Amino acid sequence: MLRVLLLLPIFGVIIVALLPGRNADLIRRVTLATTVGILLFACSLLVYFDPTVAGIQLYESHAWHARLGSSFSLGVDGFSFPLVLLATLLMPVTVVASGGIKNGAKFYFALLLLLEAAMLGVFMARDWSLFYVFWELTLIPLFFLIDRFGGKNRQKAALNFVLYTMGGSVFMLLALLILYDAVPTHSFDMGAIRESGRMLPESVQITLFFGFLIGFGVKMPIFPLHGWLPLAHVEAPSPVSILLSGILLKMGAYGLIRAIDMLPAAAQALQGMLMTLAMISLIYGGVLAWKQRDLKAMIAYSSVSHMGVVLLGLAALNTAGLTGAVVQMVAHGLVAAALFLLIGLLYERTHTRDLADYSSLVRTMPRFAFFMVLALTASIGLPGTAGFIAELHVLVGGFARWGGWMVLLSVSLLISAAYAFRTVGRLFTGPVGETMKTVPDLNHSEMAAAGVLSFGIVAIGFYPAPTLALVSASVARLAQLFGA
Repeated sequence: MLRVLLLLPIFGVIIVALLPGRNADLIRRVTLATTVGILLFACSLLVYFDPTVAGIQLYESHAWHARLGSSFSLGVDGFSFPLVLLATLLMPVTVVASGGIKNGAKFYFALLLLLEAAMLGVFMARDWSLFYVFWELTLIPLFFLIDRFGGKNRQKAALNFVLYTMGGSVFMLLALLILYDAVPTHSFDMGAIRESGRMLPESVQITLFFGFLIGFGVKMPIFPLHGWLPLAHVEAPSPVSILLSGILLKMGAYGLIRAIDMLPAAAQALQGMLMTLAMISLIYGGVLAWKQRDLKAMIAYSSVSHMGVVLLGLAALNTAGLTGAVVQMVAHGLVAAALFLLIGLLYERTHTRDLADYSSLVRTMPRFAFFMVLALTASIGLPGTAGFIAELHVLVGGFARWGGWMVLLSVSLLISAAYAFRTVGRLFTGPVGETMKTVPDLNHSEMAAAGVLSFGIVAIGFYPAPTLALVSASVARLAQLFGA
């Protein structure tokens, strides 16, 4: 069934390629129908997924290159399945937000579907060689989406993104090859490499862990490997930023979870360093977001801060911290997607992202104001939103491990509150500017997209039990490695 899920976006690419190129609306509607179908199929897998089982489920494997030890193996667990659902949810939202794409629509929507297939492959792969292929495959559609449809500095942004990611991937590949050589059967199977990795001496594990940390840390991103992110977000089309922040950053965190599972001695030895990097990312990302006037740059830097929460939860290596990290990945995916969706729709109407150009939009765009305020307050972890559940777990897990150092997490939340409420004040208070009096409010399809994301944010905030149950078994098994 996972193979079908992986192939559905590829079939969508073929269908889009056969459509007449001049009819952008038809291409967009067909792509939307395809992504909604993929979402429904992914949700149907909940019937077959047992949240009480910690191991891999829906597993299938086919020999790919028997002599090399690689196979086409797919499977999901409590870490990967929530991200599969998140990816399939954000794709229809991205298509709805892409209404302004008219020139080159066939190429654009085909790239989106190809990107969805690559992202799903990363989360479902159970063979490291297959994982690496899908990891690198995401670069191709993203490069062209930024380079062809981005802003005035799009070539620089696309090149920076590719070079940063490929540079990090080199370290990840070297670590993988060393682990592959350590497997007696010379296999890329994740289970076999995990068992062999745990048997390595601590010093070797630490060296290999640094390779994974660089490769996955670039994608998360964590300080100081975040240099590509602000430029890529600012220059990428706003719909692409939904996927870039909502899903692509989570690939790095997901890979780091797999690295911790493979190299537990290294993760435990480097706990203090990971916590330090997380705290720096929290404060640094928040302060830079506070200083931005460009709305997309503000959300880009806030992503550095929010992914610092994920890294802090992972570094705690206990049940509460790991649970918070996984829930934060889902929560940030929903919140960042909502913010980039709304900012993109606002930019289409006003052709500016400068915070100083706005005032009192609540009078002309009340529906936009409602969703924007909800997304901004959710980004600071307001109780009743998904971010609160995640940050509370990380706070509990971090306090159990480091005690009073968690005051820095509270400081980062205060910084987040400062720029969030400053943004609310600039957007929705004061006199209505002449240029803002005629700005149209959200239409029905845009409200539906924002409503779906907002419902997810609030639903997890008020009733987190299903989400926590989905990840609990896998988290508990990983935490047991560290005596938690």
